[in-house]
Amino acid sequence: MLKIIIADDHQVVRRGLTLTIDAEKDMRVVGEAQNGTGVLALIKKHKPDVVLMDLQMPEMTGVDALKQIRPEYPDLPIVILTTFNDDAHVYAALRAGASGFLLKEMSGDELVAAIRGAAQGKPQLHPDIAKRLMARAPMPDDPFDSLTERERGILKLLAKGKSNKEIASEVSLTEMTVKGYVSDLFVKLGVNDRTQAALMAVRYGLVMVEEL
Repeated sequence: MLKIIIADDHQVVRRGLTLTIDAEKDMRVVGEAQNGTGVLALIKKHKPDVVLMDLQMPEMTGVDALKQIRPEYPDLPIVILTTFNDDAHVYAALRAGASGFLLKEMSGDELVAAIRGAAQGKPQLHPDIAKRLMARAPMPDDPFDSLTERERGILKLLAKGKSNKEIASEVSLTEMTVKGYVSDLFVKLGVNDRTQAALMAVRYGLVMVEEL
């Protein structure tokens, strides 16, 4: 059972998300917060599998909350779910450590699929946002020049949304070994997480954006 925390300052939004999530057999909402301060306390109490968080909230914004959460919970999937899709908000959230950036216009089925993907460590980005980010990314001569063939293969699978366990099965390695490869990839590519690595892989042609 996936444990989900929702952080949004609008009660109607929280209620709608809760009804959608709790209707699924494999997930439930264990806590709701109306600001960034509240979500910090709920994370410590419930140890959730995924956090859905708005950007604009009173007392502490989603970005400020991310900056406080990440040092203590570096691997916790935190997906921004908002109506703001301008570059400033997107970049601020991703720099602060968001695991994904989704828009509230998405359907209920898309939402629960995104939650399951986030729980597995897969990047979650609205397609329009992914395309915009890649269009604005700087273009080095060959960002993958320092990667071995094995590392390129793992990066391609990571970009397609495969979890470490799934990658390990496909390339016949242990999950711990794949985790080591992924950490090395982050260092070599100069990125902080799977979402940024996936964007770079798509930007330079390892996979298509539709495969994210």
